[in-house]
Amino acid sequence: MYRKLVINETPHETRVALVEDGNLVELFIEREDDSDVAGNIYKGRVQRVLPGIQAAFVDIGLNQAAFVYVDDVVCNHTKEFEHLIFKEEEDFKNNELNLDDNAIPFSHLNHDCKIEELIIEGQEIMVQVAKSPMGTKGARVTSAISLPGRFLVLMPTSNHIGISRRIEDQIERNRLKNIVYALRSENFGYIVRTAAEGIREEKLASEMNFLINLWENIQHTYKTAAVPSLLHQELNVSIRAVRDLLLNEAESLIIDSRSGYEEVLSFLDTYMPNLKDNVELFEGSEPIFEAYNLEGDISRALKRKVWLKSGGYIIIEHTEALIAIDVNTGRYVGKHNLEETILKTNLEAVKEIAYQIRLRDIGGIIIIDFIDMGKKSNQEKVFNELKEALKKDRSKTHILPISEMGLIQMTRKRNKKPLTRIMCEPCFYCEGEGYLTSRQSICYNIYREIMREYPNMISVDLTLKVNPEIAELLHGEENHLITEVERKVGKQIEIYPNPKYHLEEFDIFESLLKD
Repeated sequence: MYRKLVINETPHETRVALVEDGNLVELFIEREDDSDVAGNIYKGRVQRVLPGIQAAFVDIGLNQAAFVYVDDVVCNHTKEFEHLIFKEEEDFKNNELNLDDNAIPFSHLNHDCKIEELIIEGQEIMVQVAKSPMGTKGARVTSAISLPGRFLVLMPTSNHIGISRRIEDQIERNRLKNIVYALRSENFGYIVRTAAEGIREEKLASEMNFLINLWENIQHTYKTAAVPSLLHQELNVSIRAVRDLLLNEAESLIIDSRSGYEEVLSFLDTYMPNLKDNVELFEGSEPIFEAYNLEGDISRALKRKVWLKSGGYIIIEHTEALIAIDVNTGRYVGKHNLEETILKTNLEAVKEIAYQIRLRDIGGIIIIDFIDMGKKSNQEKVFNELKEALKKDRSKTHILPISEMGLIQMTRKRNKKPLTRIMCEPCFYCEGEGYLTSRQSICYNIYREIMREYPNMISVDLTLKVNPEIAELLHGEENHLITEVERKVGKQIEIYPNPKYHLEEFDIFESLLKD
């Protein structure tokens, strides 16, 4: 499988596509706003402490207040913390953590603490954004700071040592663990990232020093900074892609911006000079995403209905609490029997669902309604195929077996907005509900409105202004409503179509009778 990073940079937006064998599998978008602030470190002020939900709101200077849960508040100065530090030091030397590259092992030191015992209203606090704002929800923050590098993630408020689970060779895991313990001068925690596999000790030592100096600078800035203020900004999306994806997730990178190209080469000069030959400047005449046929995949990833090659389809519905995915046979009728048709549709849907979840970056609770299968063996086959398909996903997932009702429940780690939240907005017609009042119902509403406002014979004619589609219906199929109204009120009703009117909008005006 050949994987490539394709980067499109403009003054106002940067898009990074991870392409596998010509297919878009992940898309990262960064715009000039505060929508993606994950990883940023702020000096904030606690606004409200809410013991009822063991959380607090923190002003970090964004439009919405951020919130922090009790388990994400590091209590650095308690005796309990100091006691556990040394106990955990021995535990982790004997049994290191197995973590993802960017995992933050939030401290469990506050298991018996209450939020009101850890922070108070008005207190200044250093926090890092763990999840960007989404919809009406503010950013989720933590005081367990982590600073990612190319090979290591520094965790200055912890003492955990973790090794990426993608490094499978036990000898190499032990080598890296011993190097980190030998180099560590401060009682800081570290995650050894996948990119560190096979890296010499000198490289790790150099990055460890860089991250420690960065942390010291952040601390120094914190002492003098105003509240609220940004203390440290995460790298831009292009450099993050180089740091996190190049080599481990992609073999090469192509970018269409000269300045971005030089910035990438400068970053690689510092960390991985041997990868500079893997970077290419795109100088074609057509847009880079068009050249790699990516725009069609992006457009398809924004649609509610996704067709399968067989003629079946899946429906992806976003709700406030969860994402529901429904599988349907559609136009596919099969060749032999119903059970075989259903199994084939479900298996085809499995691959598309795993692909769409990854591409759209869907997170949280996901419910998948497969077509009911009579055979237990077929249910297990679909379940196992889904588990296998999701192995390509870098985000952590947890899947439960198919229930008696044919549903699969799963969760996927969510750190940022899904693609649809970044590129779409609620429909200004239906306000995100997905439905409009039917045209027939609108006609009946107009009838009732006139009868309510003008129940008796009147001395004026009536003028009705409506959307053109409603006007057409009232002149056609629903003309009997107008005839009935005119008979009851004893006057004529003039209907005027107005293309500026919302489908559900209408106005009734009185007009003086002509002599």
